[in-house]
Amino acid sequence: MDQIHGWGGGGLRVKVFFGVRLEKPCVRTLTDLWQGAPPLFLPAAPASAPDANVYTKFMRNHCCYDAIPTSSKLVIFDTTLQVKKAFFALVANGVRAAPLWDNKLQCFVGMLTITDFINILHRYWQSPLVEIYELEEHKIEDCRGDYKPVEVTKNLRCQDNPSLVLYSLFDAIYSLLKYKIHRLPVIDPESGNVLHILTHKRILKFLHIFGTMIPKPRYLQKRIEEVDIGTFKQIATVRETDTVYDALAIFVQRRVSALPVVNEEGKIKALYSRFDVINLAAQKNYNNLNMTMQEAISSRACCVDGVLKCYPHETLETIIDRIAKAEVHRLVLVDKDDVVGGIVSLSDLLQALVLTPAGIDALFS
Repeated sequence: MDQIHGWGGGGLRVKVFFGVRLEKPCVRTLTDLWQGAPPLFLPAAPASAPDANVYTKFMRNHCCYDAIPTSSKLVIFDTTLQVKKAFFALVANGVRAAPLWDNKLQCFVGMLTITDFINILHRYWQSPLVEIYELEEHKIEDCRGDYKPVEVTKNLRCQDNPSLVLYSLFDAIYSLLKYKIHRLPVIDPESGNVLHILTHKRILKFLHIFGTMIPKPRYLQKRIEEVDIGTFKQIATVRETDTVYDALAIFVQRRVSALPVVNEEGKIKALYSRFDVINLAAQKNYNNLNMTMQEAISSRACCVDGVLKCYPHETLETIIDRIAKAEVHRLVLVDKDDVVGGIVSLSDLLQALVLTPAGIDALFS
């Protein structure tokens, strides 16, 4: 992976890499991203149909390296970088997370994500504003106690991990869903370099592209109203008249990645995601969290397409095709009047396609 350029000036400690995938190494992901390790080589449970576990087998037979794109961008932050500049760099480079490099320890020590930015805003906005501005001056390495980003606490040091294993995509899916994380670094154990940040979206895209080489299971022809895939009760939504701070509170409490914005009749009007929150940093609007969701949606700097929806009568195959081709993280299930009835996310699909046939319920366990 070659370093092409560094983003920013004035000694900004941000490295941007445009990597070209080389010869396949022995790639492993780290088990100490979380407490405990996922079960490896789990026996498949008896399936209700002969072809029900076709995607389970497919994911077991491919390792994480297989899903790495031919070329991709990777942004790495030095832990001496100011927190404020780090979030600006995420926005400028269009990424949602970055591995953290400790120059003293000469290893990766964590991840900085949009979740950290949301937690900081949610915790300190109602305090005197000076506290937020003081927090801006903190370096990532200075984050301690209440200031410490959630992801920084997850150790990434290769040399401290005695149980490195070759990970299949099946193992990666289990880890992402079980521990409710959105990104999994793929690390070369020999060099200690982060090669890629694996996500739900990348895994489903890999399956969508290369899964055409295997027979399609018959359950893909079932309608979404016939299968128990998605969230259809206690759906997290936000009204147009609610504030951005209200949305932040729901993100923190419900641990969801996006919120349907609805009117008084419950009809979908927009979708507000975690990535929209990080754009508050670019617009320097994080001291104006009292603006309504309607104002926040209309002031988005980037052009956002309409909400991608699905309907109860559509088949599972149709939904998978739509979410994979659009490269989104979820579809909003609506009725004929556009009233929100549920959410079908990447996590829901990966659980149903890969883990459920193996007798594993990682999403709700």
